[in-house]
Amino acid sequence: MPTVPLDTPADQLRSAQLAAVRRLLAAVIPGNPFYARKFAGRDPREIDSMEAFARLPFTTKAELTANQAEHPPYGSNLTFPIERYTRFHQTSGTTTGRPLHWLDTLESWEWLIGCWHTNFALFGLTQKDRLFFPFSFGPFLGFWSAFEAASRAGFLTMPGGGMTSTGRLRFLLEHHCTVLFATPTYALHLAELAAKEGVDLANSAVRAIVVAGEPGGNIPATRQRLEAVWGARVFDHYGMTEMGPTAVEAAGRPGEMYLLECDYLAEVVNSRTGQPVAEGESGELVLTNLGRVGSPLIRYRTGDMVRVATSPDPTGRSWRRLDGGILGRADDMLHVRGNNLYPSAIEAIVRRFPAVAEYRIHVDHTNPLADLRLEVEPATGDGNSLADNIGRAIRDELFFRVDVTAAAPGSLPRFEMKAARIVRTAR
Repeated sequence: MPTVPLDTPADQLRSAQLAAVRRLLAAVIPGNPFYARKFAGRDPREIDSMEAFARLPFTTKAELTANQAEHPPYGSNLTFPIERYTRFHQTSGTTTGRPLHWLDTLESWEWLIGCWHTNFALFGLTQKDRLFFPFSFGPFLGFWSAFEAASRAGFLTMPGGGMTSTGRLRFLLEHHCTVLFATPTYALHLAELAAKEGVDLANSAVRAIVVAGEPGGNIPATRQRLEAVWGARVFDHYGMTEMGPTAVEAAGRPGEMYLLECDYLAEVVNSRTGQPVAEGESGELVLTNLGRVGSPLIRYRTGDMVRVATSPDPTGRSWRRLDGGILGRADDMLHVRGNNLYPSAIEAIVRRFPAVAEYRIHVDHTNPLADLRLEVEPATGDGNSLADNIGRAIRDELFFRVDVTAAAPGSLPRFEMKAARIVRTAR
């Protein structure tokens, strides 16, 4: 459970975070070559306020990628000798093309487990729940930490690796699983298969779906579709392999994600200037993990766009909330003929059409002004009529025209983990 309770007054919370930052810096700067060089000449004792902390330089993924290329295979962001490390993971590489390798000590892994224990409490899970993880565990962090934390917390925890998607559906039903962990895309894919198999998921034992890896969990149309076909409450979760499980929805508070402020220090900055944004404005999320001492990240620019909720929390919790979850990625914004939009804006429209089985966005940069084309694959019915209706909805709501075409049934790829739906044609 968190060492700083959710109802801790904000001033006491900030004081606890500052003390944790000072402890982290004192542990990291002497022995961590990456940060020793980055923070050369800085004394942790001088970080006596949040303003002083905010003067430290940002850490970026590009820096980490370059560092690991210079010091292969793990880079120099290691606070302890290599013999202290017990876990290996790597990022998916979907944003940079080159995955980051990540090591954790036993102590850092225990900290990650503790973050998930906090999440389970916020979900409102009980010992009656049976948790199902319907994917093959690879080197990415995925739900590795969640799986181990759930087992330790006493939940009946079931892996779904090495099975077909149809096999996973049958397994889920046979074992009366109550909580599903998946990407929004894969949860929809399982629902698509269930419909073909004549399985009524809405009457299954599943009562909650924890989604991560994509912004779909807080896109209203995607959430509504998931909750309708599964008859279950969707909980959105946010985290990264290199950072850890960072924010999560709580029972009774849909559409918002609590930052785990007992374990993370979060800032929201203008992605262009790096300066803090005004309260309630959207900006880039910058994170510091306060307990992952073996492989820390200090003032890490996530590239994810968020907006902190400004309305009072009726539950009395002081942890800040992300209004609408992750709004998009700064580097995913599409610039199409004078219009700026995140792919989530397209998904918000597409997912309102139940007949859509899958879709793909094509962005053509070969001309001075980029063109956008959308493929939609119908689950049932006339694909051309579906494409026309979606094109009309995009024009009416986003105020520009998109070429929408129908793909043949079963032709678009399906995804077990993060979906890769954007195809770019370079100049």
